[in-house]
Amino acid sequence: MTADTIGGVWTYALELTRALEPHGIEICLATMGARLNRGQIKEANLIPNLEICESHFKLEWMKNPWRDVDRAGEWLLVLAAERHPDVIHLNGFAHGALPWPAPVMVVAHSCVLSWWRAVKGQTAPPDHDHYREIVRGGIRAADLVIAPSAAMLGAVRELYGPLPQSEVIYNGRNPDFFQPGVKEDFVLTAGRLWDEAKNLAALAAVAHELPWPIHVAGEMKPPDGRKSRHPHLHPLGRLSTEELAPWFAKASIYALPAQYEPFGLSPLEAALAGCALVLGDIPSLREIWGDAALFVPPNDHPALKAALERLITNRPQLNRMASRALVRAMEFTPRKMAKGYFSAYSRLMQMIPARAKGLMLCES
Repeated sequence: MTADTIGGVWTYALELTRALEPHGIEICLATMGARLNRGQIKEANLIPNLEICESHFKLEWMKNPWRDVDRAGEWLLVLAAERHPDVIHLNGFAHGALPWPAPVMVVAHSCVLSWWRAVKGQTAPPDHDHYREIVRGGIRAADLVIAPSAAMLGAVRELYGPLPQSEVIYNGRNPDFFQPGVKEDFVLTAGRLWDEAKNLAALAAVAHELPWPIHVAGEMKPPDGRKSRHPHLHPLGRLSTEELAPWFAKASIYALPAQYEPFGLSPLEAALAGCALVLGDIPSLREIWGDAALFVPPNDHPALKAALERLITNRPQLNRMASRALVRAMEFTPRKMAKGYFSAYSRLMQMIPARAKGLMLCES
């Protein structure tokens, strides 16, 4: 399995690995993007069916990544030759077209083109054409494509054309990590403040008009080093899962007016901790949360302010929405996620992909 270490895929990969242990599945996790930090190493070391193979090759969505993507592909093929995996599980697209010795699953967690369309409101510019072709090649070479929501699967199909076999497997989180606590009067959000997809700038725009403070878990300073001036937000800095859980437990409301979120692990974690949810009104979040959240158009600041005030000033509704979110969140369990992936792995292991047939012919 591949995973980057700087986003939600890392969390997903570890949660899935833990949940697959009862199925007898062992995971060799090849990491890219950045070196593991101490917290990640500590968390990974607690999982008995996990082996980490670490690198820091650039990811396909980064700036000028293609030399690193090629080098990472060479490294991954060496790992596959050494480990003899039954299934290749790729949490990215570019390496789907490599000459793998086993059936290949590509999981479409997100992509640049769908991000661009959702956040910028237009088609990605021509300088993304190479990315488009690389991703299309990786997808079409895979034996199975998985997405964490029907909305994301539909976007991939629309942007990259006909898919091989495909299905939706929802993500899951262990409720034991996110226990509700004694609630306090504040709003919580999580993400990089400068991330247009998370759209935390909308919360910054209304924070001074709300009676409750808004706490932000995540990086406040953008990569270019500019200072972010948001005096009405209360920064918590970048927090590990272990550090963030107590904040979820205390928060009464979790707000994420996202413009783009193919699944959304942070609302799930917040809901498990008993938070009422105020979310961006986008197809994927509607699909996941139904009537268990309040939805606002991502760039409608008055609507965001009104939704937050509605919960702040109406305690019975706040409690009712928190209960709905918790009930809904309990449907997205690691056990259910693992059952879906184990079934997919089992089907893949019965396949002899066309690329493997070609390799065998060449060897003979």
